[in-house]
Amino acid sequence: MQSRNRIFDDMSQLMTNAMGVAQGAKDEAETALKSMLDRWLADRDFVSRDEFDAVRKMAANAREENATLLARIEALEAKPKSKAKRAAAKK
Repeated sequence: MQSRNRIFDDMSQLMTNAMGVAQGAKDEAETALKSMLDRWLADRDFVSRDEFDAVRKMAANAREENATLLARIEALEAKPKSKAKRAAAKK
């Protein structure tokens, strides 16, 4: 009876070791794939999310500033026209 228990113990130990090896192989494969993907992304010169958000915010601010400046230009251009009309009306 003890010999059967020893066989089961050996089988159990073998399976435990096999699972450990399989887990190690899985971890190594994941690490290799991640490093390969990181290199591929670095070679493609993609921007990070933080850089993208910063540039998007700068573009939004520039659009707002352009709209403000356009309104000021239109207001300034409208003033001389009304003055020119008054001057022409006086003559």
